[in-house]
Formats: sequence, C-alpha cells, structure tokens
Amino acid sequence: MQQLSDAEISAIKKESAKAYELDRAHVFHSWSAQELIDPMTVSRAQGSHIVDGEGQSFLDFSSQLVNTNIGHQHPKVVAAIKDQADLLCTISPAHVNAARSEAARLITDRTPAGLDHVFFTNGGDDANEHAIRMARLHTGKHKVLSRYRSYHGGTETAVNVTGDPRRWSNDRGDSGVVHFFGPFLYRSEFSATTEAEETERALRHLERTIELEGPSTIAALILETIPGTAGIMLPGSDYMQGVRALCDKHDIIYIADEVMAGFGRSGRWFAFEHFDVVPDIITFAKGVNSGYVPLGGVIMDDAIYGSFAQKAYPGGLTYSGHPLACAAAVATLKAMDSEGMIEHAERIGTEIIGPRLRQIAENSKHVGEVRGVGAFWAIELVWDKETREPLAPYGGGSPEVASVVSALKEHGVVPFNNYHRLHVVPPINISEEDLETGLGVFEKVLTDLDFSRSG
Repeated sequence: MQQLSDAEISAIKKESAKAYELDRAHVFHSWSAQELIDPMTVSRAQGSHIVDGEGQSFLDFSSQLVNTNIGHQHPKVVAAIKDQADLLCTISPAHVNAARSEAARLITDRTPAGLDHVFFTNGGDDANEHAIRMARLHTGKHKVLSRYRSYHGGTETAVNVTGDPRRWSNDRGDSGVVHFFGPFLYRSEFSATTEAEETERALRHLERTIELEGPSTIAALILETIPGTAGIMLPGSDYMQGVRALCDKHDIIYIADEVMAGFGRSGRWFAFEHFDVVPDIITFAKGVNSGYVPLGGVIMDDAIYGSFAQKAYPGGLTYSGHPLACAAAVATLKAMDSEGMIEHAERIGTEIIGPRLRQIAENSKHVGEVRGVGAFWAIELVWDKETREPLAPYGGGSPEVASVVSALKEHGVVPFNNYHRLHVVPPINISEEDLETGLGVFEKVLTDLDFSRSG
C-alpha cells in the first residue's frame, strides 16, 4: 500500500477520533458485550492492506469476515458499482434488471448442470433461511439435519441449524433441527485413529441419526462443505460422497453451504468440487462480490425449481438481486477469471501457505495442527501437543490467545481468531510478497510462544 503522508495521517487521526466517539455513543455491535469492546477503527483499505485510525497499515489476513476474497477496493469492482449507480441504483425484484440477469448467468455458468436458477438474498443468513424453506416446501417434511461445529447465520432458522455456541442463547429446541457429529480426526468423537476409521464411523453415526429421527420427517441436510469459522476441518471425498448417497437413499435434500468456502476461497469456484459431489441446493454470499455491497443467494436444482414453477414461492426480499450488489458480483467474477485468482489461491495454498504453516507447527510448542486448502487454513493452538488441550475453551477465549492476537497485530498483521484457533485467510489474490511477509510474522510470533499454567 502506498505510504501515507504526514498530512494524510493527521487527517485520518482526526476523522477516526470522531468516528470512534460516535461509534461508542450510538453503534450496537454484533456478538458483543457493548461496554467491554474496544473496536479497531479502519479508515482506509487497499488490496491486502487496511489502515487503522492512527494511520498504521496492517496486512489483512482475516479478509475481514473471510469475505473480501479479491481484497479491498479492487478498481474494476469499484468502477462497476459507480457505473451502475449512474445508471440505476435500485429496482424492485419484480422487474428484470441487466445486472441481476448477468450475475445469475455468471454464477450458474460455474455450477454443475441442472443447477440453473438463482434466488438472490442479502447475505448468507437469509440464503440459508430460504434454502431450508424451499426444501421443506418441496418435500413436505420439516426436520433439518446439521452438524455440530458449524455456522450458518444469525437469523432465526440459520442460528438454530448452526452448531456452535452462538446458537445456545437463541435456541429454544423446537426448531425442527437435529445436530450430528461430522468427521474431525484431530478431535475425533468416534475414537478413530485413521481418516478411514473417522469417515466410516462418522457416516454410520449420521445414518443411525437419520434412522432414529425417521427419514420420512427429514426435509434437508445442510452442510458447510468445509466448515469455516468452526475450524476449517476438511472432510474426505469418501465422507462427502457418503453424505450424498444417504440423502439420495432417504429422499433428503442436500444443501451445500458455500457462503464462506465458495468463490475461490478453497482454490475452486465451489468447495464441493474437491469431493466430486453435486448438491441439490447451494447457498452463497461473501466471496461472490467480496462483500463490496451485501449479496447472497440460493442456487436450486431443476426439481426444486419445478415445485415453484406453477405455484408461487411464499418468500421474497425487497433488495433481492439489488443492482449495485449484482453489478459488483459481475465485475468480481470477471476479475477472478481474467486475473487467474482461483488458480492463484490453489497454488499459494499448495506451494506457500501449507508448507510454511507445517514448518511453524514443527517448531512451535503450542501449535497442535495446521490444516486447510487454497487460501483457507486453520492453526490449532494448544497447551500441550500430546494432550491437545485447547489454549482457550470451546466457546470462549483466554489471556494466552489474546496475547497471541495482540502480538500479531503489533507486528502489522490482522488475524482471524475463533476460540483457540487462528485462521490464515488472506485475500485469494494476495501477492506472494505480502503473503510471505504475513507468514513471517506468524512464524516469529508462534515459534516464540512458551506458555505455562503458572503464566
């Protein structure tokens, strides 16, 4: 990012001080105890860098909420939003709009045959809400299966299918959702010692769950193809194909939640491409336009589309397929193609991020495991590599993890942190120079760690 002048830094400090004052006086923040937070002010951003309220530049290894896949302020996308604003800022979803039509075409050009229709939403939460509603209406059944250690959104149905602690305060237990354990060998729920055992036992557990809940009551199974915030736990192809087979066997709609993993994050357009499976419904958001304007959606197969061909779908959104958001999506998808971003993400995961993180794990006392693909990686922080005890409890934080996050920021890197994990999730088009710089900071901070129970 271009060096800021003293005058620019002075202006940033002044405007940021006012912004912080107004934020603390009036803004209510997500998932937070309002008076216990000290949010970072972000004044500028460019590419893989963000600038705080003091004019200091940081490498953004969080991609914010793992959504700025093409980085900040991509000039082609910014220009597309401006051009669309000059032409048409907003329009009812009842009308045809060129930006919406082209976005739908470009999205479905990248999906398997038979998944040709898109219902646009405002984000991932309502994409999952509507996907589940469609599945229930299509099948005439109500229950939904979802794995523990998952996140599907904060709205009513989405938070109930979520399988992490954010559900607890919002879950009344009457939503028709049944949770199951997915495969995760590092913290196996099945006493497995190999990936093959973990897969076999996880599939058997899922099948027994279906049998005991009653297949005739289950409308859908929703699954993050690669769980994101919950830990970037890659399943094997055998597991994913087994899930697809169980859904076929029991007439259950398979919903692939690609909100975080989709649109290049894993080094593929969609993460399910890694596993040779085809879902019935795909949900997406985040990377489709890097969050420049809120956008999500539901891609449905022909059978589900057919349920609403002659009968009205009882759902809609004022901003479904918003022109500014769709124009941003069109420009984003074209830039991903023309600039080879998907291939870049795959290569840096294989050749740079994976090898460097594995080296860090070997040399760090407190890194228990690293795992990932593309620009989508997790680092497990543990007290002890043998016991694998997390450095922070499930659903909470710890002073130790907080100190790690602070050290990374002090060295100019903003990480993504969830409980005892750090996620390495930079923009998928990050330059090799910026990537190496950021990984160097992770290496310095993590290899120097030496925590003990006595502090």
